[in-house]
Amino acid sequence: MNVRFLCCGDSALVVEFGAHIDRGLNDRVLRFNNAVRAARIPGIVETVPTFRSVMIHYDPLHTESAAVQAALERLLDSEGSVPRSARLWRIPVCYTPAHAPDLEEVARRTGLAPAQVVRLHSERRYRVYMVGFSPGYPYMGDLAQRLTLPRRTDPRLRVPRGSIAIAAGMTAIYPVESPGGWHLIGATPLRLFDLARSPPALLAAGDEVLFEPIEAGTFEEIRAAVAAGDYRVSCETVTP
Repeated sequence: MNVRFLCCGDSALVVEFGAHIDRGLNDRVLRFNNAVRAARIPGIVETVPTFRSVMIHYDPLHTESAAVQAALERLLDSEGSVPRSARLWRIPVCYTPAHAPDLEEVARRTGLAPAQVVRLHSERRYRVYMVGFSPGYPYMGDLAQRLTLPRRTDPRLRVPRGSIAIAAGMTAIYPVESPGGWHLIGATPLRLFDLARSPPALLAAGDEVLFEPIEAGTFEEIRAAVAAGDYRVSCETVTP
């Protein structure tokens, strides 16, 4: 597999592993990201893994692009030996109509009953491929083929915080209120991004997610507990 190094201004390099999206390629991205962090290369200040690449930010006052690239090239042959585990999060989701404005339309367009859409969405274990778009926004795959739809033709100006959405073979959670063009099929009472928490983003690239359906009453109970700081999200370490 050919790896490309792309210059991004005077303080970053992108290490690109391929041109498509799949778990195998993303596994290599995540292993390389872990290898870079473990190596503690002088001058590197941050790594940002994506679907198929890793952006390496460095301090140009302490190093230069050529030195960073040379150090990264030496890691390419060893990144497979860096062990990788993942955090498995169990995210409660309410799929009732008040929290799922697009569920009926998704069911109609896919030829499924709403309950089938919920079952297909909640029975799968998802990979957080990357975090982006807005603070803490997780791009998760891989959605069941029967639920794959293009983005909405009429994006919303405001999508509520906690909305669970699907589009283009992916699923996501809106961590803050923002514009959005994905189909909204549920909502979680959890806070995906909270500046009072360290780190502020709940999910990170490489995490795994299971969605657990809850009723509207449970949604309100959990939301109140989250607001009071009395709710702990279920999380365990697993082999991805």
